Amino acid sequence: MSVQEKINDYWTGRAPDYDAYQQRPDRLAADQEAWSRIWAEALPAAPLDVLDVGTGSGQVAMVLAGLGHRVTGIDLSEGMLDQARRHAAAVANGPVIQYGDAVAPDFPAASFDAVTSRYLMWTLREPQEAVANWARLLRPGGTIAVVDSTWFPDGLDNASENFTEHYDPQVQAVLPLAAASSIDQTVAVLQQAGLSKVNVTPLTSIYELDQRYGVAPNHEHQMQYLVTGTV
Repeated sequence: MSVQEKINDYWTGRAPDYDAYQQRPDRLAADQEAWSRIWAEALPAAPLDVLDVGTGSGQVAMVLAGLGHRVTGIDLSEGMLDQARRHAAAVANGPVIQYGDAVAPDFPAASFDAVTSRYLMWTLREPQEAVANWARLLRPGGTIAVVDSTWFPDGLDNASENFTEHYDPQVQAVLPLAAASSIDQTVAVLQQAGLSKVNVTPLTSIYELDQRYGVAPNHEHQMQYLVTGTV
């Protein structure tokens, strides 16, 4: 089994519970409002052609489509794709969800106005190559916007979440941001890929929601960040 196949299997197994947590009724409306504001401020005004890489259960793709963007979401986890397609089919003008590799998305150059991701960078193999590929997909002035945090600064082996079976040493060896201790390491990836105007925004609204409602099982309460850059 390849490194990516191990990662895919992990997220396919997690998909139902992961999606259920994202859709928690007690927090759903507040999350929708907060994330809609975050993505509206991160990107130029709709409608844009947006590629959401590592779309997972489609939460970001759905928010972006709700803002009026034309959204394509890609992922390699069939379990996550099942969840995302179910959500997309339930709304008018929902995102297009399809199988695809976030490291090397199979689209012509200059196909999109923006590339987005959330909670992908830490588990992304070859992130600098990936971001360079995303930049080639953008039209002049296009935006890359990623959300992540330093989830496991002490390493995956010391995480409270059980990664042992899938995120083994072979997998960890190709994930340079998995144990990042600072968001500056993600910033550096965008800068080294040639993006300009790279900015970091702490997502205080999400931090406050986590304070109010609690965080996902086996996670710590910590700041998340939006990192943006342009081509």
